[in-house]
Amino acid sequence: MAVRLGELLLREKRVTPTQLQEALTYQRTNGGRLGSTLVKLGFLKDEDVTEVLSRQYGVPAIDLRDFELDPALVRLIPGDTAAKYNVIPVTRTGNTLTLAMTDPTNVFAMDDIKFRTGLHVEPVVASDTAIREAIAKHFGSTSSHANGQAAGKSMEMVNRALEDLNLDSSDEIQVVDSAEEIDAASLERQSGEAPVIRLANALFLAAIQRGASDIHIEPYEKDLRVRFRIDGVLQSVMTPPLKFRDPLVSRIKIMARLDIAEKRLPQDGRIKARFNDRGTSREIDFRVSVLPTLFGEKIVLRLLDAKGLRLDMTQLGFDTDALARFERAIHKPWGMVLVTGPTGSGKTNTLYSALSQLNQPGVNIMTAEDPVEFNLGGINQVQVREQIGLTFAGALRSFLRQDPNIILVGEIRDAETAGIAVKAALTGHLVLSTLHTNDAPSSINRLVNMGIEPFLVANSINLIAAQRLIRRVCETCREPHDIPAEELLEAGLPESELPKVKAMKGRGCDRCVGTGYKGRLGLFEIMEVSEAMRALIVGSATIKEVRELAIEEGMSPLRRSGMMKVRDGITTIEEVARETM
Repeated sequence: MAVRLGELLLREKRVTPTQLQEALTYQRTNGGRLGSTLVKLGFLKDEDVTEVLSRQYGVPAIDLRDFELDPALVRLIPGDTAAKYNVIPVTRTGNTLTLAMTDPTNVFAMDDIKFRTGLHVEPVVASDTAIREAIAKHFGSTSSHANGQAAGKSMEMVNRALEDLNLDSSDEIQVVDSAEEIDAASLERQSGEAPVIRLANALFLAAIQRGASDIHIEPYEKDLRVRFRIDGVLQSVMTPPLKFRDPLVSRIKIMARLDIAEKRLPQDGRIKARFNDRGTSREIDFRVSVLPTLFGEKIVLRLLDAKGLRLDMTQLGFDTDALARFERAIHKPWGMVLVTGPTGSGKTNTLYSALSQLNQPGVNIMTAEDPVEFNLGGINQVQVREQIGLTFAGALRSFLRQDPNIILVGEIRDAETAGIAVKAALTGHLVLSTLHTNDAPSSINRLVNMGIEPFLVANSINLIAAQRLIRRVCETCREPHDIPAEELLEAGLPESELPKVKAMKGRGCDRCVGTGYKGRLGLFEIMEVSEAMRALIVGSATIKEVRELAIEEGMSPLRRSGMMKVRDGITTIEEVARETM
């Protein structure tokens, strides 16, 4: 739900703040739903709550007193199940069962009933009292003991699955601005909530606490796997019971405002969470991608934490000479600076760091991004929406009519975008952008292959930076590590650097979860475009020729940059070999 029921009732002046507070106090002591509590205390009527819930959930409301329920239809589900979820079947049309519910976002209930009946479930809202009366009429006294056993069994399964997460219960998370707001002040206080809600919240908390960049929820034929990407490497963290596959996917879809009925097509959404980190509140976005696979829908959630964004370029991993070259290029009044590398190599962080340094009151900075990952104060950021025609090229054309000084294009994907970006760089604008290439020299060839004339490429580009992210040796458990000189030389360390080697390796500890690594930093290959380089490009030189001249002019290749960090004990040969050639 987009807004909490209590907030909605206050906004519509159906209850007073005093009445709401009294109901919340009663609810904390006696349990139950807020709507039922307000009715019980005499502050609202059943139909008032139903009307508001209908608008809140966006589903129709019905008055069960207007229906003569078919006993055979009602008994499609057991009485214990009806009482556990507080639901009752109302009508059936073909393969669709209309189900009266007090909470139509309870996907665990809908999936359970869909499994039991084999029918598609269509929810409608009815009052809590009316549903309970209908259940009592058609089933008599249901067994609360059986209900407790079923709920307890599901919760026990979740608790077992969560044991490996080692959650810090002092932290809190609250999902906001989503289909439903969740209060997860601590997992202990959630013990009475639906197991799937607790499972989803626990995954979010654990990912944040462990510093994960992505959560992967992967369905297979006989099991469900959850992995976190921590410091660039995927690690298995839990295998929840397979019965939670569909409810967990539906739960996350509801939070991201996606279509829970659409299981055939990929979907993308976003969840905003407020995280209380030991007394400090901060917001984290989860970018949600849902993809149908052979055995169900796989979900990947990318964590976008503004606190993890490093805007100080000295902290990114540049060596002194590379940083000086990069800063010199971004402070030129016009021209293009390209950052290249594969997905997840930290290109966005580098560009945001550059913008942060350039962001001054006298400068107009405009960005076109897909998606806009972080909000930067004082910078005009545009979200590209290709489905409605707002492409990078279209945004870039509009920017040129907005009197910009600096333009950031999230990615040069096609010839049209590349052509406009080059022209902007040649007409007095500083243009920052990214490309997907393996190294800095090959970016020249990529632009030429897109159809940009070599003389335009040569005269528009100031600098190209290729980058990768590698893991740091854990500061807590690092210890000296002897590496044979032959191995260092073979890996790319210059012979003159051998006497300076102070290699380190992590032995594994609680802080790094036994990996020996904690945190990441960048490797950078900085290629300035000099006059000699421009002449080579105009003459249609090969990538090899461009690379040789760049190295001659002081470019340190990615592998050599990595080996310098091995020399200084910051990372290991294995990490450098994993990310460079």
